[in-house]
Amino acid sequence: MSKIAVIQRPPVLLDRAATIEAAVASIDEAAGEGASLMVFPETFVPGYPTWIWRLRPGGDMALTGEIHARLRENSVDLEKDHLQPVTDAAARSKATIVLGINEIDSTFSGTTLFNSVVVIGPDGSLLNRHRKLMPTNPERMVWGMGDASGLKVVDTPVGRIGALICWENYMPLARYALYSQDIDIYVAPTWDAGESWIATMRHIAKEGGCWVIGTATALEGSDIPADFPGREKLFTDDEWINDGDAVVVKPMGAIAAGPLTRDKSILYAEIDIEAARRARRSLDVCGHYSRPDLFSFSVDRRPLPPTTFRDA
Repeated sequence: MSKIAVIQRPPVLLDRAATIEAAVASIDEAAGEGASLMVFPETFVPGYPTWIWRLRPGGDMALTGEIHARLRENSVDLEKDHLQPVTDAAARSKATIVLGINEIDSTFSGTTLFNSVVVIGPDGSLLNRHRKLMPTNPERMVWGMGDASGLKVVDTPVGRIGALICWENYMPLARYALYSQDIDIYVAPTWDAGESWIATMRHIAKEGGCWVIGTATALEGSDIPADFPGREKLFTDDEWINDGDAVVVKPMGAIAAGPLTRDKSILYAEIDIEAARRARRSLDVCGHYSRPDLFSFSVDRRPLPPTTFRDA
């Protein structure tokens, strides 16, 4: 059995350093409770761009540009040491961390952002980086589209972990790509919440025969920092912007913990990896329940860089 922690606390929006400090504090707290896997929401560092659903496209371009510049300045560059405090905390607590980030591409454009999720091992190493394949609706004004190089399931001491972000979980082939890699724990960091999202988490657990962990950010208007550009125009202190709804689902679809609704705290659960293996005895969509003689599916996981340089 392994104890997991689903951390549903708000970030310090548009402040990478303060948000990472808050993440480390939650990791240390969860480690003190015996958790060996900690999961954070979609783009926790430095927060999900919720303003894009409130600003009319083509409307206040000056405000949009100012907010995006702040997001770009506070996004995570994996080529630098931006996540060092988190990787140090993982190693200190000997825990696996799944963390959503706004990632900046410093290698090629120096400007484009990606909605990414990283898996950090208990020694502090980066086990995987997955970039969201298809940003949803106005998200495409914030993030580029990722390739499939991070569409992987990785070994950790708590089990084999894979992750898809938010509405990627409605993409059947993306899910199947993870199912077909002997997945134990399926992580779905998200901005979605509510009954239909929880139903999706339960469906995936049944379909994939795996543990499923989903969480958005529990966020109120009062959590938006005072220096956020256009704060008074975009938010009110007494509104719930996102309910969170952290949930842990057993293989075959029964809820093990949660949903944690409008609660800015940590959801804990005990999971048994053997339960996933037993669940697939009757339904294994990538094994005895597949029909490779009728259906074929291939995934191109080669990185797709925009430029290839050949130097002497």
